[in-house]
Amino acid sequence: MENILAFIANNREMFYLLILMIFVGIELIGHVPSVLHTPLMSGANAIHGVVIIGSIIVMGQAEHTVSLILGFFAVVLGTLNVVGGFVVTDRMLEMFKKKK
Repeated sequence: MENILAFIANNREMFYLLILMIFVGIELIGHVPSVLHTPLMSGANAIHGVVIIGSIIVMGQAEHTVSLILGFFAVVLGTLNVVGGFVVTDRMLEMFKKKK
């Protein structure tokens, strides 16, 4: 417990920044009009593709089992996020198609 408190004390600015980013992100996402949702989702999918590649590289250079397991979970969760984003984007694009 003492190590955790020391880590938090040493990285206090990072925790403040993380909390600020969470609030700003929630505020920004809440005000995005539905017309812009699909392009933003496509951009997020591209960014997550880069995250997946990075986590595969980290897994390839992992020296410890914990690093390998965390890299594997990063690849799995990133892949789920990309696939889910494409599914949502496809549904949004279906809404704009003309009905026959």
